[in-house]
Amino acid sequence: MKVLDNMESCSFCGKHKDQVKKLILGQDVAICDSCVDLCQGLLKDQEIADHSPAPSLDPRAILAHLDQYVVGQSQAKMVLSVAIANHYKRIFAKNPATEVEKANILMLGPTGSGKTLLARSVARYLDVPFVIADATSLTEAGYVGDDVESLISRLFAAAGGDVEKTQHGIVFIDEIDKISRKSESTSITRDVSGKGVQQALLKLVEGTRCRVTPTGNRKHPAGDMVEIDTTNILFIAGGAFVGLDNIVKNRVRGTSIGFNAQVNPDRTGMLDQTTPDDLVRFGMIPEFVGRFPSWVALQELTLIDLVKILTEIKHSYVEQYTWLFEQDKIELEFEPEALLKIAENTVKNKTGARGLHAELERVLLPHMFNSVSYRDRGMVKLAITEDLVNTPTELKEEDAQTSRKVSNGTR
Repeated sequence: MKVLDNMESCSFCGKHKDQVKKLILGQDVAICDSCVDLCQGLLKDQEIADHSPAPSLDPRAILAHLDQYVVGQSQAKMVLSVAIANHYKRIFAKNPATEVEKANILMLGPTGSGKTLLARSVARYLDVPFVIADATSLTEAGYVGDDVESLISRLFAAAGGDVEKTQHGIVFIDEIDKISRKSESTSITRDVSGKGVQQALLKLVEGTRCRVTPTGNRKHPAGDMVEIDTTNILFIAGGAFVGLDNIVKNRVRGTSIGFNAQVNPDRTGMLDQTTPDDLVRFGMIPEFVGRFPSWVALQELTLIDLVKILTEIKHSYVEQYTWLFEQDKIELEFEPEALLKIAENTVKNKTGARGLHAELERVLLPHMFNSVSYRDRGMVKLAITEDLVNTPTELKEEDAQTSRKVSNGTR
C-alpha cells in the first residue's frame, strides 16, 4: 500500500491539516481526528441500537405500559393493544402465504378522555416516529392550507430523515369528526375541508407511495423529493363526534317524542353501540369509514379517575408542580380535600383531563409568582387546602410563619 505524504486536507470534511490536531494518511485518502471521533460515535450508537431489546408485541405488555400513563379506559386500552400488536406483527413477521390487511384505528370519545395520550404512549413504547395532526387544518390539494401529504412530510422530519423509520411510524389525526360532510344538500361552494379531505386521505391511509420534500417545505418542480410508502404507516384518528350519540340512540330506540320519551344522559354509553352506518349518517364517507376497521369508544372520566390522574400516573401533574416548587426549595403538598375539589371543578367545566392542568394553573399561579418571596420569608412547605382552591391568594406573613413552624416541628 502506498501512503501519500503530500496530502494536506481531510478527504471527509475538507479541513486543512493546519486546522486539525491530527491528519491520518492512507492510500489516496486522509482523515482528521475530528472525523475519526465522529465515526467512532456513529459506530457506538449503532452498536447500542443493535443490542437494545425490541419492545414486546404481547398485547398484555403494551397494556401494562399504557396503564402507567392513562387512567381508566380499560376497553380502549385493550382494543388498542391488540390492534398495535397485530399491526407490527404484520410488518415484521410477514407470512408469504397470507397477506394481512392493515387495520387503522378510530377512537371516539369526549374531549380530554385520553385519545391523544393513548396514541402518544403507544408510540413511546414502540419507539417509532409519531406526529399529531389537526384534521381541521387540512384541505384539498390546490387550496390554501395543508394538503394531506404534509402529514407524511412531518413524520419524515420526526424520523430524522430516515425513510425506513418513517414507513413504520404512527400518525394521529385529531378532530377527525370536524371533516365530516357539512350537508347533503348541494351548495355553490366546495366542501374543501370536509368531504374533500376525506377523499384525499383515502389512498394515503390505505397505502400509497407519496413524494415529499426532505425539508418539509412546499413542493417545487425542481426541488429534491423523497418517496415514502405509507402501506405500513399506522393511522390513528380521534374525535369527540358530538351528536353521534343522538344518531345511535335514534337507531337503537327509535325516535321518541312526548312526555313519556326516555332520555339517556350517558353519551359515551351510546357511542359503544356505534356502527359504520351511524358514522356515515354523521357525515363520514363510507370509503373512509372502511379504512378504519378497528375502533373503540372512550368513556368520560369520573371524579375518581381525575384524582388518580393528578397523583398516580407517571409524570402526574402533582409530580410536575412539586418539582417546580422544589427548584425554589419549597415542598408542595396537596390535602386530599383540595385534590377532590380540583377534580370537581374540572368535571363542572367538562374539559376532561386537560382541564386539570388549567385548574392547577389557576390555583397555583399566585404561589408560583411569589415562590421566591416565600423562600426568603423562611417558608419551606406550601400546603394547598380546599380554601386555597376556592380562592387562590398569596400567603401572608402570618401564614408563612405558621407554615414555617409546622415544617420545623415535623423535621
